[in-house]
Amino acid sequence: MMSNLDRISARRDVRRAASLLAAPLLWLLGIYIGALAILFLTSFYTVDSFTNQVIHEFTFQNFIDVFTDHAYLNATLRTLGVAVSVTLVCAFLAIPMAFYMARIASPARRPFLVALVLTPLWASYLVKVYSWRTMLTPESGVIAWLLHPFDVQSPGYGIVGVIITLSYLWLPYMVLPIYSGLERLPSSLLDASADLGASTLQTMRDVVLPNVKPAVIAGSVFTFSLSLGDYITVQIVGGKNQMLGNVVYQNFSLNLPFAAAVASIPVVIMVVYLAMIRRTGALENL
Repeated sequence: MMSNLDRISARRDVRRAASLLAAPLLWLLGIYIGALAILFLTSFYTVDSFTNQVIHEFTFQNFIDVFTDHAYLNATLRTLGVAVSVTLVCAFLAIPMAFYMARIASPARRPFLVALVLTPLWASYLVKVYSWRTMLTPESGVIAWLLHPFDVQSPGYGIVGVIITLSYLWLPYMVLPIYSGLERLPSSLLDASADLGASTLQTMRDVVLPNVKPAVIAGSVFTFSLSLGDYITVQIVGGKNQMLGNVVYQNFSLNLPFAAAVASIPVVIMVVYLAMIRRTGALENL
């Protein structure tokens, strides 16, 4: 048993470690929250139409322009639709992949499979996006060649191409949390389901999915937020479509307050999304 001196020493060590970590943590939080506060504050300023200099006069005009102009409203809805679609596609692909890795593959093969999932993250972002641009070429791309025997056209460049490309880019961020959640799933639950005569689909629906739901939601935080802020992919494979990131990119050097107002929209969406999933316990899986 620990003596009183040992307990006092342990408490002292814990307090010392906490004090050492507090300063860097507060510094990081200050930079992050401070940057967001400055961004939000800038969105209420305006610019001089002649010099493009920021004028520190409080106005709601930037937000009025964003929410009354159909082009910006369409960009907002398009961005939100892409983020939701990418998240659903990643979840649909990641659940069976992670289930095979965690519950079917032998323990000796699991590290190798995890490495295969992580391998695409080592490649350059632009290399992967331009690779998909080549594959999505409407008439001569790999996708068109694969779909030709079925008399189906390639999706080409557009929103479908953006969803496909982003799903490929962010899929590992969905697979890994689900894999981690499935590893913690007790085997006794699967055995009990089989003993009670449940089919594979019934086991997946009634046993696996409810238990892995927090991990899916945790993975969706990554796929949803990364898709929400992406703007390079849509420039390369999106054709003439634009997302909120493109609007910010095009305006930050010409009208910084308006760009800040547009950039605030994904931040607000993510705050609302995180608030919605806060009570599910999914954030503990991050």
